[in-house]
Amino acid sequence: MAAFKYRATDALGKELSGIVDAESGRSARSVLRERGLFPLEVADVSQSRKASGGWSGFSSIRIRHAELCLLTRQWATLLSSGLTMEQAISALFDQAEREAIRQVLAGVRTEVVSGYSLRAGLDRYPDSFPIIYRASIAAGEKSGEIATVMMQLADHLERSNALRQKTLQSLLYPLIVAAVAFVVVIGLMTYVVPQVVTVFQQGKQALPLLTQLLILVSGFLRQWGWLLLLSGVVALAVARFALSRDDIRRRWDAYLLGLPLIGKHLRTLDATRFASTLAILVGSGVPLLSALDAGRQVIVRLPLQDAVGWVSDRVREGMPLAKALGQSRQFPPLLVHMIASGEATGQLQLLLERAARLQQAELENRTAVLTTLMEPLLLLTMGGVVLLIVLAVMQPIIEINHLLR
Repeated sequence: MAAFKYRATDALGKELSGIVDAESGRSARSVLRERGLFPLEVADVSQSRKASGGWSGFSSIRIRHAELCLLTRQWATLLSSGLTMEQAISALFDQAEREAIRQVLAGVRTEVVSGYSLRAGLDRYPDSFPIIYRASIAAGEKSGEIATVMMQLADHLERSNALRQKTLQSLLYPLIVAAVAFVVVIGLMTYVVPQVVTVFQQGKQALPLLTQLLILVSGFLRQWGWLLLLSGVVALAVARFALSRDDIRRRWDAYLLGLPLIGKHLRTLDATRFASTLAILVGSGVPLLSALDAGRQVIVRLPLQDAVGWVSDRVREGMPLAKALGQSRQFPPLLVHMIASGEATGQLQLLLERAARLQQAELENRTAVLTTLMEPLLLLTMGGVVLLIVLAVMQPIIEINHLLR
């Protein structure tokens, strides 16, 4: 039995959509008619990569990170309870609230029912299931420990999601302060300052230098502010296009990694992703070279990706992983030492997990310190700009008071 996505209308003419199980497209239409619906379009989910009639391919559907964490935890629990893969997917399908998740699960279930492996079903949706996810599932199917592997995946995804949420929460307040400061300064420069300064200009008195500069900046913003905004948008578009080229992005990433504070933070972030991926895959029984290839794909910065490719070549030649990582000089010493200990004691997975946790804790601490420093700096910067505006407005008033005396 396959899954079919449909669009139909009810007796009142209201258009509905959803997914129905049937043996064929004709059977799916019959089921819809039995429900009192009039089918407009019916498509096999497993064949929907190039769907027509305005439907986009399901392979491009994205499952949000938090949703994937919950889905994986539920999936692992159902399999641990003794349900078959088809029963587990059907239960997840019934529990899913978002239509996109139901579409993905329906497609995966169709592949499994048709005799394909779960990995083959997940491969149809690369935007929903990352490479580490699919590689771990393949290893779990091969070893017969799919429920255990999914539990490990759920733990990994939850840790990653927790780190992402903590980082966003830490940056939220500074971003709000910066946005408010920008709006306040623009409002002062384009609305308040021109009205106040007009009084001084009509008096034909010599204005202080700071006031003259404020008038120039205010006039420029009022007359050419739209052009400045347009130039910023164009610059962002050009930068985004340029960074789509690997050579330019590689140089940009190398520059970022060379910065004192940001570089270390970005390097540790990628090292944490890399260590977590290796821990999951090595623990699932994936060969080290395949695990390195998957770990390379979760790294964001291209110089670090290149380093992992170089390390993979050295490991293929027989060099220990820790020694190859150390010679690359691209990864934190903590990770290298932990991997060396894991290789020496035969507990590589355990030491990789420990290294990932230690690096994640370091990232959280560094993020907290950086945001703690950013908040007063932003407030001081905002206060300084407002103080300059106030001084530029007050100086002519003070001079007039002196002349009247």
